[in-house]
This record gives sequence, C-alpha cells and structure tokens, in this order.
Amino acid sequence: MHWAVPLSTDVLGKPAWIWLLFIGIVLVLLVLDLGVLNRKTQEITTGRSLWMSLFYIGIACAFGVFVWWELGGESGIAYFTGFFIEKTLALDNIFVVSLIFATLAIPASLQHRVLFWGILGVIILRAIMIGLGAALVTQFAWVLWVFGAFLLATGVKILVMGDKPMNLEESAILRLMRRHFRITDRLHGERFLVRLPDPTTGRMATWLTPLFLALILVEIADLIFAIDSVPAIFAITTDPYIVYTSNIFAILGLRALYFALAAMVHRFR
Repeated sequence: MHWAVPLSTDVLGKPAWIWLLFIGIVLVLLVLDLGVLNRKTQEITTGRSLWMSLFYIGIACAFGVFVWWELGGESGIAYFTGFFIEKTLALDNIFVVSLIFATLAIPASLQHRVLFWGILGVIILRAIMIGLGAALVTQFAWVLWVFGAFLLATGVKILVMGDKPMNLEESAILRLMRRHFRITDRLHGERFLVRLPDPTTGRMATWLTPLFLALILVEIADLIFAIDSVPAIFAITTDPYIVYTSNIFAILGLRALYFALAAMVHRFR
C-alpha cells in the first residue's frame, strides 16, 4: 500500500509504473549487452549482428503488444507506426556512423564500445527533445505545421543536394575539436581519455583519443537526424510515452543492425 500512490502518480499523462517498466527493460538490455554478451573487445560478425537485431525487434514488438493491451488499440497502432517510421528514417544514420569510423580509423573490434556508450547519450537527448516537443505541441497546436514545413524543407534540400559525397575531414565540428582540444594521433585501447605529457609545457594533461572523438560525432549525428524523425512521429501521435518508447526501441535495434549493414556498405553509392 505504501507504494500504491507513488507508482500511480501521473507522469506526462501516464502512471509512473508504466514509465518505470520501460526504463527497467532498457536498463536490463544495456546491462545484458555490455555486461554479459559483449564483455570482451571483439568484432561483431554479420550473423551475430542479425541475430541481435532480430532479438531487439522481438523485444520491441512484445512491448508494442503490451502497449496495445494496456493502453488500447489506438495507442498500440501509434506505437508500431512510430517504431517502423523511426526505424526507416534512422537507416541513413548507419551510413554516417560508418563514415565516422572510417574517417577516424576506428577498428571493428572497438566500434561496439562507441555505439554502446553512444546509446546512453541518445536516450537522454531524445528524452529532452521529445519532452520539449510535447510541451510545445500541447501549448501551441500550430507547432505541428512548423514541424511539417521543416520536414518538407529538409526533403527539398536533400533533393537539390543530389549525390554530393560527404567529407568528414572538412566538418566544422571536427576542425573545431582538433583546434581546441588535445587529441592523440593513435588509439589507446578502449580508453576515451588518457593522461599524457603536453608537448609544450611537459606537464601531464588529459588528452582525447580518436575513440572519444568518434563518440562525440556519433552523438551529434543522432541529434541532427532526430531533428527530422521526432517531428515526423509527432504527426502520428503527441503522446510523449508512445513517441519516446517507439523511438528508443527502434534505435536500440538499429545499433545492433549496424554491423550487418556496415559489412555491405561498400555496395551502396
């Protein structure tokens, strides 16, 4: 009885327990991923990647069935629609991540570590963006028209750009980081930060490794892609719970699928 009131407390239109259930599932998946299945630094094979992806899709669909049963058919349809739209829109993110790893010469055995820690940032960033978006839509319904106009403008821009190749070495973010931070020329195992002597002063200083640089670029890439995908799902539903859960489950599975698609990325223009 002591926990009955707190667990039934309304949080963004849903009882607290249903949010805690989702957070608990995600935490279990992350612990299982890094703590059990991928404790050792190793390259993820295509077969393993496909099985992991199917596992995450199965979990996402099972959660969708729960949403349908607990919140009704309308919420269930909105969840599955949002899940598949986010899955589709985020596929191009895989090619950008592959380009980041290639530019910074991150070996396949260390890529999973970057993607794992990257997903933690994604969970936080998506929560902030979806929370802000839901608040805006609740207060100002016309914001949905602004989101729609933005998506149209983005589509026109992509159409005009055509097949122009992307060169990360010319990225303003990459140049900015290299100008203002100490970055090592080589990797230091799984470490994101290392303590090394400063060549100017001779004193020990903290340096960023290329692995940390890759992590930052992966987070920024997801933030950019979220600017497209979050408004798209708000056109389906403005329920923060449905938007957030479908987004996160789609991204979790997509990260697992990365290694299979990365193995055949050379087949795509």
